[in-house]
Amino acid sequence: MIKLRVSGIAKESVVDGPGFRLAVFTQGCPRHCPGCHNPDLIPARGGREMTPEEVLDMIGKNITPLTAGITFSGGDPLMQAEALNAVLRRVREELPQLNIWVYTGYVYEEVKDLPALEYVDVLVDGPYVEGERDISLPFRGSANQRIIHLSRDA
Repeated sequence: MIKLRVSGIAKESVVDGPGFRLAVFTQGCPRHCPGCHNPDLIPARGGREMTPEEVLDMIGKNITPLTAGITFSGGDPLMQAEALNAVLRRVREELPQLNIWVYTGYVYEEVKDLPALEYVDVLVDGPYVEGERDISLPFRGSANQRIIHLSRDA
């Protein structure tokens, strides 16, 4: 059975995309970027393994009428691409009103063919580079990271 390793959630994030967002943080990242914003999420062990149904249930219990969308961050959600795909498919089917953002340390060109991206409205790509840190940029930490709109609705 496919499971996504989830570290936790933020119920009303305003830094992980536009509007109030439910942010789901996945556990595990292969990058180990110096200055990482979430260093506790780097180890692949930790968090809790959850089925797509359990993740969807958690999301459903924590969205409000003000929730504009859902963001998957980490760690790196695409480190668990198969499990993320299963979760995103369910979110898209059962909560179509939510737009979906995914943060990844991979660049788009490395992951563009992953099935999970079919369900993603916006991908924020690229590793965090401490030397390019720029807190004036909306929704990203370093200048090398890109906000890529993958759907017309994004």
